[in-house]
Amino acid sequence: MQPMTVEIWSDIVCPWCYIGKRRFESALARFAHREQVAIIWRSFELDPRAPQRTLGSLTDMLARKIGVSSAQAATMNAQVSALAAKEGLDYRLDRAQHGNTFDAHRLIHLAAAHQRQGAAKERLLRAYFCDGLPISDHETLVAIGVELGIAADEVRAMLTSAAYADAVRADERRATALGISGVPFFVIDAQYGVSGAQAPEVFLDTLEQVWAKSHPLTNISTTAEAGSCDDGSCVLPPAHDLAQHAT
Repeated sequence: MQPMTVEIWSDIVCPWCYIGKRRFESALARFAHREQVAIIWRSFELDPRAPQRTLGSLTDMLARKIGVSSAQAATMNAQVSALAAKEGLDYRLDRAQHGNTFDAHRLIHLAAAHQRQGAAKERLLRAYFCDGLPISDHETLVAIGVELGIAADEVRAMLTSAAYADAVRADERRATALGISGVPFFVIDAQYGVSGAQAPEVFLDTLEQVWAKSHPLTNISTTAEAGSCDDGSCVLPPAHDLAQHAT
């Protein structure tokens, strides 16, 4: 049976991306064909020009970025944290250490080579939003790599080289080609797109619709005399068939 592919573009410092991940996972758990779904995480940088480390609190950075007061930014962070809590996520945005995410995306690609891509994405999101770890710091990334079962030397070698840089840029170019300007963004079977951290019911309905289109039911019953019901009218098979079933 042909599998379904779901590509997910997201960034590690995007609060809606973690919420969207949980909501999609909730939908996937209820999808009858979940074992035939392959998930691929794609790189997306909300701010490719971000410094390695951003000074100040996340609240102050948000206030400067969108032009609101610190109080308004704090309220916005509290609101998104409350929504995250409904998905079982303990956001600690007061401890978040913002920085450039390019190397973290490269680590996700390295983890994919070890069949650990999904675990890497989850760990990096938790590191930033819940643990207050600096996800742009190389030693932090090495430690996370080791947690994932990747040798520390291999992670360091990747970080001190240009390894997987082309893979990250290729993901971002494809996002541009697809018209993706915000994340999270879900692309199913390279044909159907879902934007944003939608409710689980939206994701589930989309998965079911796409599956039905790509796996149409083939009716192999061609015996005209078989019994059936249609529009409340039941048709019995010929008497000789009934006699055969009775014996």
